[in-house]
Amino acid sequence: MLILGASGDLTKRLLLPGIGSLIVGGDASDLELLDGLRIVGSGRSDKGAEWQDTVHGAFTQVGADGDVAEAVLHATRYEQADPTDADDWKRLLSGVDGDLVVYFALPPSVVVKVAGVLQDLDLPDHTVLALEKPFGDDADSATALNEELVKVVPEERIHRVDHFLGQRAALAMLATRFNNRLLESSWSADDIERVEIVYDEKLGLEGRAGYYDTAGALRDMLQSHLLQVLAVTACEAPAGLDPEHLRDSLAAVLAVTKPWTGAPVFANTDGPSRRARYTAGEVDGEQVPDYSAEPGVDPANGTETLAQIALEVDNARWAGVPFLLRSGKSIGDPANEILVHYRPVRFRPDGQSGDGSAEVLRFGFKPPRIELRFTSGGGDMPFELEPVSISGALPKSPVTEYGEVVRGVLGDDPTLSIRGDVAVQCWRIVQPILDSWQRGDVPLDEYPAGSEGPDAWS
Repeated sequence: MLILGASGDLTKRLLLPGIGSLIVGGDASDLELLDGLRIVGSGRSDKGAEWQDTVHGAFTQVGADGDVAEAVLHATRYEQADPTDADDWKRLLSGVDGDLVVYFALPPSVVVKVAGVLQDLDLPDHTVLALEKPFGDDADSATALNEELVKVVPEERIHRVDHFLGQRAALAMLATRFNNRLLESSWSADDIERVEIVYDEKLGLEGRAGYYDTAGALRDMLQSHLLQVLAVTACEAPAGLDPEHLRDSLAAVLAVTKPWTGAPVFANTDGPSRRARYTAGEVDGEQVPDYSAEPGVDPANGTETLAQIALEVDNARWAGVPFLLRSGKSIGDPANEILVHYRPVRFRPDGQSGDGSAEVLRFGFKPPRIELRFTSGGGDMPFELEPVSISGALPKSPVTEYGEVVRGVLGDDPTLSIRGDVAVQCWRIVQPILDSWQRGDVPLDEYPAGSEGPDAWS
């Protein structure tokens, strides 16, 4: 596995611990995938002296030790190289013995250049490409990126990584809705009023201005991660959970997804989106500066740190149901969940009192949980209504979300990878919203760091 851009934060914080988690929690087939694995980090800067410590620290973080961990650590090395230089590539490839995975922890503009170089090189017969989001900057650039990548290897050997498809909540959503008769029979607009997919964070910018200030919350989270969760939530049942059938189902539902055109669903605005960014405040006792005053931020970019959009899935199952996607930074009490709100009952007998609110099904990301809140009787009065909840923790796997990704990459299983046409569809879905923001049609609201968002959004 050749990791390009290996000196970046993503490799240290997510990718390497993900590999380590396969050592800790993987089964026999996972250990077979890791047998003989050599991890080679590469980048323009010279990190050779630090690389062994970086890999060792990532493995220690997840408790990876023993013979397999020692073998991987012993075989790992770092090569300083320019990924856009053909001569450097020839030197890198000269050390490859067996199959090759090229893992791009690089911006899409650089990935396109690297793909152009790889087209003219003699690669190992079985070469796999894995790349991180964003997959382009819009539909056109995503299409151009796809065209360059398939000149290097076939589409089935291209893994566009979105670790949210490895989240316990997303996997549980797939398993639960198709295998539970109560849910399967009510999973449509006939019974469901709206769906909310929320992933807020306490973290602020955390020194990522170079990327985040040109991306923002919508591109960083909604266009990629949360749209994939929407697809898992709304797709038709695939014939099987194999790459072809599952990815066909996800692609089909995203192909009919678009910005909401029904009655307004957000407070104080008629449009299908709203945006905001944080000002100075306090999160968990820590002072957070105004976003526009953060190092590396250009206030003129108008970058949002909180985005919420309403989408519709224009098919027979979901017509009329708004899907609300939201993600924000520096939120005081962040929600991380999929909320499925059921419609109220059509008739309720006279003489009942109390809270007769409709049912809500919740899949929590952090911690991974599933909960059903429903209306029940049995209060102080015989017919008094009150909400009752049934909940349980989702099984926690020692294999991280990135471990799930690595398992698919090393095992040639693209089930949890984004297909090329889906990457383009995701940009098509949000482009009208991005265009409206660019025109200034949607105001950039503000909220103090540590709050729940702008007061006007309540």
